[in-house]
Order: sequence, then structure tokens, then C-alpha cells
Amino acid sequence: MASQAFQNEIMKAISKSQAAVVEAIQKWAATVHSMKPELPGLNLPFADSLNVADKLPKPEDLVKSAYDFAEQLLANQRKFAEDVLKAAAPLRGSANGRDTSKEASKA
Repeated sequence: MASQAFQNEIMKAISKSQAAVVEAIQKWAATVHSMKPELPGLNLPFADSLNVADKLPKPEDLVKSAYDFAEQLLANQRKFAEDVLKAAAPLRGSANGRDTSKEASKA
């Protein structure tokens, strides 16, 4: 199917560009890390209350949560679209050369 081949080519291009971005970020992070000066420990009053980084969610957890939600949302939208097609089937009559009115009455 031509559309499947086109989708495969798009996915290959996206994967290739994503790999290039990841590689560039890895090189940038390694370079910045090698140049980062060591900071001396600071003994500030109330320093424990200033350290909010430990209270924030980890970036990995944020990414997982966002993609889990997007996956659920996409599944929900797919089911909705399929339900809409089923509900409208009697109005479509003969779609793609098939009589869908009989199929809709079975659903």
C-alpha cells in the first residue's frame, strides 16, 4: 500500500533526525560537563529549606507520565472516532462499494 510506504519513510526520517539531536545533546552535555568548575560547598543558614530540587519530580518521571497520558488520550480518541463512524454508518449508505447499513444494524 502506497500510504504505508509513505508513512514508513516519514517514520525513518523522524527517527534519523531524532538520533542526530540526541547525539548532539550528548556531545554538548559532555563538553559542558568537562568545562564546569567545581563549586565549593556553601554553608548558608536555612540551606535545607532552599534545596527544592529534591522535591521536584525527576525529568524521567515527567516524560513517562506525559507519554502515558498521551497514549491514553490517543486510545480514547481512536475509540471515539471509531464509535462516530459506527453511529454514522447508516447515513453513509454504500461506502467503498459496500453496503454499510447492514453492518451498522449488527453493531
